[in-house]
Amino acid sequence: MNRFDKTLELRRPDSLKWSGVDSLFGGEELLPLWVADMDFEAPAPVLEALRRRVDEGLFTYTLVPPSLFEAVADWLNRRLKWKVGPGELLFATGVVTLLKAAVRAYTQPGDPVIVQPPVYGPFAEAVTGQNRELVLNPLAIEEGRYRMDLDDLEEKLRLTGAKLLLLCSPHNPAGRVWSEEELSRLAELCREYGVTVASDEIHADLILKGVHTPIAALPGMAERTVTFIAPSKTFNLAGLHTSFAVAADETLRAALDQALGHRDPNPLSLAAAEAAYREGEEWLEACLAYLRANASFAAEYLAERLPEAIVYVPEATYLLWMDLRPLGLDQAEIGRLLVQEGRVAVSGGSAFVSEGEGRVRINLATRRALLEEGLSRIVRALGGARAKGE
Repeated sequence: MNRFDKTLELRRPDSLKWSGVDSLFGGEELLPLWVADMDFEAPAPVLEALRRRVDEGLFTYTLVPPSLFEAVADWLNRRLKWKVGPGELLFATGVVTLLKAAVRAYTQPGDPVIVQPPVYGPFAEAVTGQNRELVLNPLAIEEGRYRMDLDDLEEKLRLTGAKLLLLCSPHNPAGRVWSEEELSRLAELCREYGVTVASDEIHADLILKGVHTPIAALPGMAERTVTFIAPSKTFNLAGLHTSFAVAADETLRAALDQALGHRDPNPLSLAAAEAAYREGEEWLEACLAYLRANASFAAEYLAERLPEAIVYVPEATYLLWMDLRPLGLDQAEIGRLLVQEGRVAVSGGSAFVSEGEGRVRINLATRRALLEEGLSRIVRALGGARAKGE
């Protein structure tokens, strides 16, 4: 049996995804395909490292050991072919924390900050929640694939004078792996207009098709980019709250460090992260193979049984973005049908800043039997809406 088909006790009382779903979505016994964590057991080396750390019996105030920064730098060098030194890294408890800190570090209240929707909701919250002006540079769709609208971006830079762009790379929820060509043009604009980039690359290890290029690795971008990564998505360690910023430029790094303020590392989180980066590669490769198969399965399943839907098969992440507008349904009706008739929970498109109306995001990172059940519930709930789209 494939290790990712293993049956686990998922509906734990402390699980946001499984035990919080009914109250959050207003249903009963919902099958959760929403929040972005996996239903897979963490890598064995991580579990072993945690057991060893617990056996030591001491849980005092903790420093981030140099060996962890070295492990992260080595991982980036090896996996992404990105030369990063341990001294370029900062520790934080989450990428959302880093996004908010970047907005504080590189802008003042009232300043414009650019995001590219539809995008992970906290991007907007990091801006508007700190009294900055949110400037939208929506993604475009061309030949059934999302792309950056760089002409619109240049216009927004010229008109607003924005000096900070929050980049999502790979993109959540569109699932795009931005090409080096696209990123090079974006980098050119950032250099021309003096823009700093805060790049959320938390999904950089979850590449299903193509090659991820860190924007900071492009010419002239190391000195104007801070990059955010974490073991949380890669190794299914979201609840351990560990992330890192990569900032080659000393001035950018110092400003971000100050904006982050005091951080209390958790000794168990640090042990898990180091084990993952040092010994988790075999697990990740097996996981990627499983996720690729799940993505293909989901696309074929939906194409056959709900052909009106527009499915964007992810090039990265384990999140499938689907446009249901051809069914003639608004966001509220989609949510009602899925929860009340399908008894399934997915992320609604309205949670992704803008440009998400009539769409949903489906988490594919569960064992195949549960994924098939979830997809069958989606098809059953929405199938009756076909006539409205005709």
